[in-house]
Amino acid sequence: MAFDEELAERIRLEIGPLPGLTEKKMFGGLAFLLNGNMACGVHGDEIILRIDPEQTDAVLKTPHTRVFDLTGRPMTGWILVHPGGAKTRAALAKWLRLGVDYASSLPPK
Repeated sequence: MAFDEELAERIRLEIGPLPGLTEKKMFGGLAFLLNGNMACGVHGDEIILRIDPEQTDAVLKTPHTRVFDLTGRPMTGWILVHPGGAKTRAALAKWLRLGVDYASSLPPK
């Protein structure tokens, strides 16, 4: 699956050169990992986020979101944000902060 290169570049510009940040092709897209833990990425034309599992239900009530489910067994703490939910820089930053904050809370791999 190809991924939206323009969205990947927007993410790079927004999260900047964080210490411990790497990129890796995953899930048919591109993932941004912080100290080895996935924070966010691009899956097709959507943003994939790894968030605090306890926030999943609340976040999924937000427009333009859905569960990330490749296998038919959705994982708590993994969501997709449709392009309509990240049209502006501020909206993109809000989503990315959720992923970066959660990845930052995890022990390095």
